[in-house]
Amino acid sequence: MSNADASVEAIAEAYYDSADADNFYTHIWGGEDIHIGIYESAQDTIRDASRRTVSRMAGLLNLSPDTAVLDIGSGYGGAARYLASTHGCKVTCLNLSRVENAKNLSMTADQGLTDNIEVVHGSFEEIPTEDGQFDVVWSQDAILHSGHRSQVLREVARVLKPGGSFLFTDPMQADDITDPSALAPIYARIHLDSLASIAFYRLTLSELGFSEVTVAPMIDQLRTHYDRVREELLARRGELAGKVSDDYIDRMVTGLGHWVDGADRGLLAWGIMHFQKN
Repeated sequence: MSNADASVEAIAEAYYDSADADNFYTHIWGGEDIHIGIYESAQDTIRDASRRTVSRMAGLLNLSPDTAVLDIGSGYGGAARYLASTHGCKVTCLNLSRVENAKNLSMTADQGLTDNIEVVHGSFEEIPTEDGQFDVVWSQDAILHSGHRSQVLREVARVLKPGGSFLFTDPMQADDITDPSALAPIYARIHLDSLASIAFYRLTLSELGFSEVTVAPMIDQLRTHYDRVREELLARRGELAGKVSDDYIDRMVTGLGHWVDGADRGLLAWGIMHFQKN
């Protein structure tokens, strides 16, 4: 890993370990599933929409108690607990944030799922496991934080069994971007100079020996989600006094606005993507 890649990882780890981020994701984003939700009505809560993404993804797989799942960038482990409680899967959560991992372990114990879920502190650029260990690699809105996304995909290919599924979502840039500088405010927030794209994932995974099962773009859901989170943050700002700093809230409101604007301008992409290792 290069010094630049290590620096990006360190920034991401420090961010998600911060009290500001932890309290924001706990109180505003839902506290268990911290990714983009799928909304069916204006009445859907962020928590319910986020859980709908998990259930929608799980419905694309043939899951059973014999299914070994690796969730890379697992956050607070909401997806892992859903897969374990609903389908009996054995799930390994790999995540950089020690704060999130500690909460994952606590919530997993509270729900009686410790025997089904392992929580590992580590990077998805160097997955700490032997080859061919998993039936499914799962990821939700995490790979964008990597400065070496091709390496992440190589690691996914390495740890999957033949015939295994890679099922994931990721905030991306549109395939036909002609002026990358238009996304500069978003790049600045993730401390990188690009996002991935659907075309990138299709090409790279094909080169790694994967076949495409389904790619379902849903940019409207990204736009809706970030707008809803921004509205919720503004409406409940007073409740966060003493928990989240004003500076963090101001930066988050601005940053969420950049994502909404990027979606409105056709510069972004998001969706559920499912590939199978040959």
